[in-house]
Order: sequence, then C-alpha cells, then structure tokens
Amino acid sequence: MKEKVLSVFIDESGDFGQYNSSSPNYYVAMVLHNQEIDISKNIEALERQVSNWGYPEHTIHTGPLIRRESIYKNDLREQRKALFNALYHFTRLLDIQYICPMINQGECAEKSKLAYTDKLTKEIANQLRAKFDYFSAFEKIIVYYDYGQVELAQILVSVFNTMFSNVEFRKIETNQYKLSQAADLICTVEAIAQKNVLTKSESEFFHSKNDFKKNIYKNISKKKL
Repeated sequence: MKEKVLSVFIDESGDFGQYNSSSPNYYVAMVLHNQEIDISKNIEALERQVSNWGYPEHTIHTGPLIRRESIYKNDLREQRKALFNALYHFTRLLDIQYICPMINQGECAEKSKLAYTDKLTKEIANQLRAKFDYFSAFEKIIVYYDYGQVELAQILVSVFNTMFSNVEFRKIETNQYKLSQAADLICTVEAIAQKNVLTKSESEFFHSKNDFKKNIYKNISKKKL
C-alpha cells in the first residue's frame, strides 16, 4: 500500500525579531496537501493563465503584486489583478487546507529575538497540537520551506521533530512549487484581514475592507483546518 504523505508548504509575513509598532504581527502560513490528491490539472490551468498574461514560468509574489513593487512596478493594475485572480482562484479551488499561526511581537514584554522565538514556538506548537489527530493520520510529513528566515526554520524543525516522528524537511525555491505561491497568497490575505485600515495600494486593489472580506477572505478562510 502506498505511504500516506502530507505536504506542508510554509511561507511567512513580517520581519521576525524586528518590532515595528505599525506592523507588529508575524504570520506563518502552512498549506496542507494530502499527496493522494492529484492537483496537476489545477497547476496546468494556473500556468496557462499566467502565461496568457505574458508571464511564462512566472512565480507570483502576492505582496509586491498588490503594492506594485519589484518586477510589477511598471505593470498596469489590470495585469496585476489578473495575476492575483489567477493565483486566488487556483488556491480557492484546490483540495487543500491551511493553518496560519500568528503572533503580535508588540505583546512581548521584552523586545528581543529570544522573546519572539519563545512566543512563536509556543503558538506554532499550540496550533499543531490542536490538530494533532489530523497530522498524526499521515505516515510521513514533508515540510517545504525556502529557509528565507533562519529563525523560523529553526523553530519549525524543533517543533515538528518534537511532536512527530515522521518528518522530513526540504529546502526549496518558491518557483519550484505552486503550493508555495498559494502559501504566500494566504499569508498576505491573512495579514490584510487583520488590519483595521487598508493601505493606499490595498484600497486601489480591493476597493474597501468589506469588499476584501466578502470577495477574497471569505473564500480563502474556508480552507482553514
């Protein structure tokens, strides 16, 4: 019988250990995919849509896309919206689930990496423990992360290895897996959902907080484990 494997794709949002009162939250999105479920047709559809908009073999980065930064700085809003919608609908239609541990670094009495590490470790452990039956139903768990933030990578290794005996870690490039891009989108969407007021670029993209919650967040959050 084929081994039952869970893929966990990680992405983070926020500057770990660098407290900023205007954006104190730090998010860790974990996209969960049962490898028994074939998503190849979803991936092909996403690649086709992105290519049709003139971005062949492109890795979508949701934050810069919304803010019109980096490679998107000269792109029209219509183009950027098309890319966002392609990744959004890809994520919405996938047979996946996710969790998204979050900490407010401002709640730490001591503003230090040690304090943030302790708080984030506990939050990730608590969320994994709350869904322990789900994770332990798999014979193997493979965690995919680009190791973009070393402190987070160390926390993930520590927590997963403490709680589960069947974990493998793979360092990846985000362009290797579409589910990494889905994790990136979820991280961005969760961060926007927590805001009281949208930024100018977010307002231009989503119009209003109510529109964002009704048209985007409502459907994405249905994927929460």
